Amino acid sequence: MTTKKREDLTREIAKFAEEKKGENIVSIDLQGISLVADFFVLISGNNERQVQAIIRGIKEGLGARGVTPARIEGEKDSRWVLMDYGEVIVHVFHREAREYYQLEKLWADAPQLELMS
Repeated sequence: MTTKKREDLTREIAKFAEEKKGENIVSIDLQGISLVADFFVLISGNNERQVQAIIRGIKEGLGARGVTPARIEGEKDSRWVLMDYGEVIVHVFHREAREYYQLEKLWADAPQLELMS
């Protein structure tokens, strides 16, 4: 997948999350920094139901294009859900969990991808 396609996928994920009222949506550009993924997308929901709605919105939106995650972890508890789209990894947090784990601070030196194209 080209960098442009990965960026487009990242922006689509953000759009689907925003449609479900996801908050504080940030994308961290990890290209050349991490072997895990090229982009992380961080999204907050205010409660477990909203986290579930965000996950469902992303799955359905991308699924309509034939894009499915390799795996999803944490969906049952809906406190921190990881959706693995290969080079793009989505982290959907309950607001309190995001504040606790502070992934943005862990990757503070990495640039952020502008989500509005």
